[in-house]
Amino acid sequence: MNPLAAAPSRPARLDSVLAFAWDSGEFTASDAMAATGLTRSTTIEALDELVDLGLLIELPNAREVGEYSKGRPARRFSLAGDAAVLVGVDAGERHITVRVADLRSQPLATLCIEVDSDTDAADARSTLLVDAIDTALSRAHCNRSDVLAVCIGVAAPVGVDGRSPQHPLGYWGRTNPGFVDVVDWAPIVRIDNDASLAAVAEGSVGGAVGSDNYIALLAGGRLGAGVVVDGRLLRGTHGGVGEMVAFDNVVGVGGSDGIGTRLTRWAVDARAHGEYAVDAPLARLSVEELTGRAILDLAAAGDPDARALAERAGVVLSRIVSVMAGMFDPARFVVSGAISAGIAPVVDAARQHLPKDMHLPAPELVISPLGADVVVLGALAAASVAARDRVLDVWVERSPVG
Repeated sequence: MNPLAAAPSRPARLDSVLAFAWDSGEFTASDAMAATGLTRSTTIEALDELVDLGLLIELPNAREVGEYSKGRPARRFSLAGDAAVLVGVDAGERHITVRVADLRSQPLATLCIEVDSDTDAADARSTLLVDAIDTALSRAHCNRSDVLAVCIGVAAPVGVDGRSPQHPLGYWGRTNPGFVDVVDWAPIVRIDNDASLAAVAEGSVGGAVGSDNYIALLAGGRLGAGVVVDGRLLRGTHGGVGEMVAFDNVVGVGGSDGIGTRLTRWAVDARAHGEYAVDAPLARLSVEELTGRAILDLAAAGDPDARALAERAGVVLSRIVSVMAGMFDPARFVVSGAISAGIAPVVDAARQHLPKDMHLPAPELVISPLGADVVVLGALAAASVAARDRVLDVWVERSPVG
């Protein structure tokens, strides 16, 4: 994962002032002094050093921009958002989405490509990923040397070393074929489970803002959960917290297929058995058109056949929620991913079917506002956190300060 050696020795004032600046807009030395508790001289010294490093910029003072001010004008600073870029990647089974942003997480470019279902060889998938990152960087008028941190979300559990454990059928190795090695040119690299990154996004800008105990459920093609307890993202020994294979053994769930996959399968089976009238919407759709999203759209429009399928999916979702609530005691359960845009009929049904005799209070069941971007948003947020924590390790190694 290209970890740096022990952090270079440096004054603690740099970390304190930069941590304040990272989440601030324009600020004065007095603002930084008040936030960090440092003396004025120490604060000024740190600000000057960070400016010299290129991580802060000093802005024109009020007098220089024509705003009259009595006395000595205050010096004003800001994080140098263009000092480097962050890269967030959603490396899904059927797509790769790359977003490039500045240090303030302001997006500079986004690239989405479809992945051929036959492209599951490790070398081919790695090449696709690297080419997508390079293309997105080019669109942002950047290159690899501008990158500070990369975070990639994959549909597999991921250990602390960025690698996925061996899957009995080889799936995890195809999903995460050593991505940590192919992006080792970046100073900071994080590979993580896609549902875990969805949880990061939900807690940062989505349906779990303000909550320290929640679960984000990716529920489209397959089920995957990111679990946050007491403000900490849970991982496990092999990164397997939130893997849903245990639901193979739960009556009424019977596997890790997502809501979209189940709706499609149920509709195809029902039509094959002649359960729909010939002029019913679900009978008129072609097999290619009979997607989970199409069924949910029909359910929202009031089609009785589609609503029956949504009700059935709601029962499944309620069982998933009740089992996971019993294990992790979340305050909130966020249904995430692309399918969230139309999943209201399923969530409404799930709320009605949640068991009334749960030993713990039922969590609030909500729909994510982030849609299909949830994983790439989480990857970018995670890249920002990693960059903020380690940027001085990188910068001071490049340009040592006294």
